Order: sequence, then structure tokens, then C-alpha cells
Amino acid sequence: MPKERPLWRGPAFRLCLLSAALFLCLQLGMRRSWCPEEKPRDRAVAAGRAPPPPRGAEQRPGAAAALGGRRRVTYVRSGRRGSAAPACCALQPPGGRRRKTVRWHVELQPWASPTPSLNYEALRFLKYISTSQISCEHMNLNSLKGYSETSKKPWSICLDERFSLIHRIRSKQCRLYSLGLGSDDNQFEVGMANSGCEVHRFDPSIKSAHIQEGRHLWYHRLSIDWRDPNPAIAAHKLHSNTKKLGTILNEFGHQKIDVLKADVESAEWKILENLILEDVVEQIGQLVFEVHIHWPGFEVSGNDSTVVRYWYSLLRELELKDFRLFYTYKDLSKPQMFLKKKAFNASSCYTLSWVNTRWK
Repeated sequence: MPKERPLWRGPAFRLCLLSAALFLCLQLGMRRSWCPEEKPRDRAVAAGRAPPPPRGAEQRPGAAAALGGRRRVTYVRSGRRGSAAPACCALQPPGGRRRKTVRWHVELQPWASPTPSLNYEALRFLKYISTSQISCEHMNLNSLKGYSETSKKPWSICLDERFSLIHRIRSKQCRLYSLGLGSDDNQFEVGMANSGCEVHRFDPSIKSAHIQEGRHLWYHRLSIDWRDPNPAIAAHKLHSNTKKLGTILNEFGHQKIDVLKADVESAEWKILENLILEDVVEQIGQLVFEVHIHWPGFEVSGNDSTVVRYWYSLLRELELKDFRLFYTYKDLSKPQMFLKKKAFNASSCYTLSWVNTRWK
């Protein structure tokens, strides 16, 4: 009986292998013919040598949408009945701006004494916030057109000629962000708007998402926080109107803020920390903050000496970024408390103003 040959040695099996190889080659060739070749402009964009856009492209409405992703524009409700509300802020698509490296914590300053001591930490901190680091000759807002001094608190800004704010006010190019929690004292914002500044007040207690009053003043039902809520977490859905300041700047398409005013009832320490860690503070010309020291503040932990060291380290971070304290107001109408103690002749509330000396 003849011996049976293996199947893989037969001509039929070899013919099948040849057919499969030919089929794969045909598939690869067809795929190459279907894929369009890269255009020269695309190669130039990838290499960073893209030619300039056509003349007038920046002025044409929708030019940005034609070149990139579609932009969404938010229209706000006007506070005046029957008046058409202009666009407030063009919401930018996410990911359009290069993200900077984010730090996770501030560098704590050395202890004020060889061993941790609340007494030494408190004296160092109180001396620091009570000592001006730079002089500002013009802080009188009455000189601004349309401003009336009826504000309940001294929100002081530096209007010296050597800094940019007064020039941007005169050219109607200034921008003010105001962070608050249901306060009726909005005369500072109204006065700055009457002077021609673009003013945005963020207050979670207002009824509508966006309200416009006059030509330059907008109210937004948003709370500025030191973290963005995660919509995947059920508990965070209650804070859907809470966002970080950096997120707001990206969504509104604002590159800079001339003045950031904050009266957020003890949330200022964590908000300030977030601005420093994400380098958002470098986009701000002047800071006017009301700080509260009768308790550590939201999500600030540790014993008393550790808390004061943390406060002091935050303010030193501002100094390292070329911010200089030019005004301090000690509110004697508030309880005289320091971390729940009547000590150090301290008020529970101070208003501090800094100017970014890089903004000339």
C-alpha cells in the first residue's frame, strides 16, 4: 500500500498560500490609493511654519470656526427690559490653550523660630500684612469718571502712572473680576463699570445664569473655587456652578485680568493657593482680597502654628511672583479674633491690595 503524502506538501495547499499573499498585497495597495496625501500646508503647520492667514480672516465672523472647531457664543440677559443683550463672552473650545506644568503644593517657608511656636508665627504674619512693600500715591477712586465713593469697604487699587491699570482705564480696555457671596455692596464694581472697565461679578446667589446691567457690567451665577467639580461624582452635581478661575478664563477667552477682587468668606486662602499653583496669578495685574484669620479657612488643616505658617508662605509666594503689597486695611468693626482667640491685637478681617510690578 503506498504511503500517503502530508497535506501541506500538496500543490493545492501551496496554491492557497500564494492566493492569500496576493490578496494581502492587493488590500495594502488599495488602502494606499484611498488615503489622501498630506497637503503642503498641513506639513507646514505640523512643522510650525504655517503661512499667515488670508488678509481679513481675523475680521470675518466665523473665520475661527472655518479654521478650527466651532466656537460657542453665550448671550446674557440684560437687566434692562426690552434691550438687546450683546454677547458677553465667547466660550472657547477645551484644549485650545497650552497647559502649564501644575504644582501640587506651595513651598512652605522656614519656621519663624527654632521650634514651632504660634506666638512667633503670628507676630511674623501680622507684621508682614501690616507693612507696605511699595508705595502707591494715587488710590483715590473719586478721580475716575463716573465713580462715587459710597462703597462700604475700602477696595483700593493703585492708579500710579508707572503701572498699567490707569492707562487701561483711560483707553477703556481694563477688565475687573469680582468674586463674592451675596453681598449688596457692589458700588466698587458699578463705579469701575461706569469708568469704562469690563466688569464681571461672580456670585452663586443670583437668580439667572447671566445678567447684564448697563454696557460694561455682567453678573454670572458662578462660584469661583479651588477645584472643578467632577460630574461623574453624584455629590459634585450639587456644585455644577462651581469652577476654578483658570477654567473661567479659558471658557470666556480672557487672557488677562487687570483687577481681581475677592470677598469669599474664608475661601480666599485655597483660591489663592490654586491661582499660585496653576500660574493663573501671573495673568492678573492687581489683587484686592479680604482675608479672614479668625479660623483657618475652608480645607486648611493643621494646628494653629502650622496654619499661620501656611498663610505666610502663600503671601511670600505672591512676593516671589513680583506682587507687592501697597495697602492694608484693618477692619475694626469685625470681632478682634485670631484663630478663635482674642490675641495679638488682631482683627478677624483685613483687606489687602497687591500690584503686579511686572505690569508696567
